[in-house]
Amino acid sequence: MNQINKQEMIKNKFTGIVKKYAMFFVLIGLMIIFTMIAPSFLTLLNLKNLIIQNSHVIIVAVGLSFVMMSGSLDLSVGYQISAVGVLTALLMTTKGFSPIAAMLCGILLGMLFGFINGTVAVILKIDALVVTIATTTVFQGVSYLISKGSAYSNFPESFRLITKSAFLGINTDVWLAIISVLIASIVYNFTYYGRFVKAMGGNPEATRLAGINTHFMRISTFVISGMFIAIAAFILISKQGTTNSTVGPGTEMTGMTAAILGGISFNSGEGKMWGLVVGVFILAIIENGMQLAGWNQYIQYIVKGVVLLAAIGFDKYQRAVKTKKSKKNVVVAA
Repeated sequence: MNQINKQEMIKNKFTGIVKKYAMFFVLIGLMIIFTMIAPSFLTLLNLKNLIIQNSHVIIVAVGLSFVMMSGSLDLSVGYQISAVGVLTALLMTTKGFSPIAAMLCGILLGMLFGFINGTVAVILKIDALVVTIATTTVFQGVSYLISKGSAYSNFPESFRLITKSAFLGINTDVWLAIISVLIASIVYNFTYYGRFVKAMGGNPEATRLAGINTHFMRISTFVISGMFIAIAAFILISKQGTTNSTVGPGTEMTGMTAAILGGISFNSGEGKMWGLVVGVFILAIIENGMQLAGWNQYIQYIVKGVVLLAAIGFDKYQRAVKTKKSKKNVVVAA
C-alpha cells in the first residue's frame, strides 16, 4: 500500500512539473524542430537577433500583464505605441526637444492613454475589452493628428543609443526588458499592490469587500501599462530609425498572445514573469523559424492565429481543471 502511494506521489509530482513548465518544453521542442528544418536557425547570431528584435515585445507584454492579471484586456496598445512614437519623434526632430524631455512627454502620453481607458471602463461600468476597442480608433486619430501623415527620421544619436549601445555585451534595450521583468516580478511577489492586482483578477467582488479600492486599482493597472508601452515605443522607433502613424498596430496581439502562452491569465489573477518571457520567445521562434524555412507569409498569419486560439483554449482548460478540483475539495471537506 505504501509502495502504491509512493508511486502515486511521484506520478503526481511529475505531472505537476510537466504542467508547470509545459510552455518551456514547447519552447525547447520548437527550437529542435526548426533546427532540423532550417540549420541556420540554431546559430549564435540568429539567437542574438531573436532576443534583440523582441525586447520591446517583452516590455509590452509586461505592461499588459498588469491589466490582464487584474481581470481586463487592452486592445488599444498598438495605437498607443503609434501615438507615443510619433509624438516623441516630432518633439525631437522638429520642436527642438532633447531626447530625455521628448521621452518624458511620451511616457506622460502613454500614462494618459492608460488613465483614459481605465477611467472610462470604471465610470461607465463597461468591460475594458469594449472600451479599448473604441479607444483604439480614438488613439489612431490622435496619432494621425500629431503626425499629419508624416514620417520622422534622423533621430538624435543619443536617442539611438537605446538600441545601439551595450553594457557587458548586452544591448541597452535588452537590459530595459530584463529590468522591466524584474520590477514586475518584485511587484507581483513582494508588494501588497501586486497581491491586490492578483486578488482582483481572481475575485474582484471579494477584493472589494475586503476594503480594497478596486476602481483605483483597475485604473492604476492601465496607467502602469501605458508607461511600459511608452518605453516599448521608444525602443521600437529607435531600432527602426524612423516612424510614422502605421508603426505600432499589431503589437497588441503579439504581446497578448505571448502573455497568455506564458500563463498570464486574464480572469484568474495568475501568471509568472518567466512564463511571459517564454511566451514571447515561443512566438518569436515560430515566426523566425517559418521565415528561415521559407514559408509563405499568409501561412505565418494562420499559424499565429491558431497559436492564439490554442493559448486561450489551454488557459480556459487549466482554469476549468482548477475550478473542478476546488469544488471537489470543498465537497470532501464538507
